[in-house]
Amino acid sequence: MKAIDARSRFVGILSLPDGSIDLAEAALWVAAEQYEGLDVQGYLSRLAGLAELARPSVESAGSIEQKIAALCRFLYDEHGFRGNRSDYYDARNSFLNDVIDRRTGIPITLAIVYLSVAGSLGLPVSGVGFPGHFLLRCSAAETIVIDPFEGSLLSRADCETRWRATLGADTPFDVRALEATPARQTLARLIGNLKQIFLAQEDPSRALACIERLLLLVPDDPLELRDRGLLYARLECFSAAASDLRRFLELAPDDPTGAEIHRQLVELLRSAP
Repeated sequence: MKAIDARSRFVGILSLPDGSIDLAEAALWVAAEQYEGLDVQGYLSRLAGLAELARPSVESAGSIEQKIAALCRFLYDEHGFRGNRSDYYDARNSFLNDVIDRRTGIPITLAIVYLSVAGSLGLPVSGVGFPGHFLLRCSAAETIVIDPFEGSLLSRADCETRWRATLGADTPFDVRALEATPARQTLARLIGNLKQIFLAQEDPSRALACIERLLLLVPDDPLELRDRGLLYARLECFSAAASDLRRFLELAPDDPTGAEIHRQLVELLRSAP
């Protein structure tokens, strides 16, 4: 599967209503740009197989909370899925095929594994774009929150503690932070993680591919246009860089980086052949 074909498959998924987007499939098409020939359907079948293996223990559990806990035990205790503490920013943690192969990932990719398996089992689980750490929740008689990095259940007090650790001790907890996150926002967070990793690795081409996918999810996002323009400039695509930086200044005239971007745009136009 060539990168251009993988991108077209990703675009096709984005044409669906948000509630119809299969996060696992979309994440695998993201990975297919990195891994030529990736067998997307094969990995989806492996996730479906995990669900069938988990079915007896999940369906024999009593309450919905017990079913959720049973699936946690199945994935994390019995099948070894775990958060990567030793190398959190390894790009492989953000590629779903690697996470399935290595059974190691970060919260958002482990959450996608859990969501896929839970969905096959009919469990009402959703992703939660919680500050600092992606979570899962199950809406039933009460809200059940899952930490996909640890494979454990969280109490409301646990969530409040994490909220304040990320946003400040005096920040009042907002229960809306536990609302389900739409699929497109989840994909944007996943791809945004990869973008930051590739920027840190000084890999502008792969970072640019991430920004292009982000702009498919959120067209005309001014910050992504700014960052793409800066990357185009590094890659000596001067006309494309100038176009993106101009568009950023139009869309976000009050952005604090605006003066610096304007300066860079002037320099770019002066130095462009």
